Amino acid sequence: MTDSDKARTILITGCSSGIGAHCARALKAEGWQVIASARSQADIDDLRAAGLEAYRLDYAEPASIAEFFERAMTATSGRCDALFNNGGYGQVGALEDLPVEALRAQFETNFFGYHDLTRRVIPVMREQGHGRIVQCSSILGLVPMRFRGAYNASKHALEGYSVTLAMELQGSGIHVSLIEPGAIASRFRANALEQFHRSIDIDASVHRSDYQDQLRRLEKQESSTSGKLGPDAVHKVLRHALTSPRPRYHYPVTREAKLGVIARRLLPARLFYPWLARQT
Repeated sequence: MTDSDKARTILITGCSSGIGAHCARALKAEGWQVIASARSQADIDDLRAAGLEAYRLDYAEPASIAEFFERAMTATSGRCDALFNNGGYGQVGALEDLPVEALRAQFETNFFGYHDLTRRVIPVMREQGHGRIVQCSSILGLVPMRFRGAYNASKHALEGYSVTLAMELQGSGIHVSLIEPGAIASRFRANALEQFHRSIDIDASVHRSDYQDQLRRLEKQESSTSGKLGPDAVHKVLRHALTSPRPRYHYPVTREAKLGVIARRLLPARLFYPWLARQT
């Protein structure tokens, strides 16, 4: 069997639910050899029961990243056609209320962990002469929102990192793309609420009333997926990023995300930022 006859291989992180779980299953159905990751053994067991090759990875634990990569390379006989960095979470809270430890934890998972795994796949892709690296960013990496400062900052960092990486990899056959979703039906908000309660002292904050209003809205939104696109919307653009001869640098997903990009381009800062502040 020649290399061209083998199934294309992709590493996908954060496959416990939502975007990662859907994309892993969909790409496997399309003929990819998918190496999936999750943090908990229960989620890994579920992925394996669905016929996926799955191993533990926690972006906050460098040893688990190294072990995941080694197992993935064993499973694929050293081949890696694509990487989809998808795992992560959102830390909610005003920046003045946010402990430094919470900000560090946000970057450890949403940024440094991505970098660690990305650096491991690049030599493999260089040796092959081709590869696709797709980063799951967020519209908040381009258009920030109030009380999302830690998450905004981590995704802004990922945007700058990934565009720079794309420039540095020109001529290598390796392409880098960013997917920038708005609200997608998933467990993301539930996880964000959990992190918020863990890190923020609501009663001691000058933003207490704002927090209470936001929590009511978030909890109401979490109980319903009405109006949200499903993770299949991300799979659609991911497939383009992985297979198109001319993949895009940026893939905004959802109507709100696309409107945010347009508003950022057209409105001057003195109008744009106050408008954004009213959206939270």
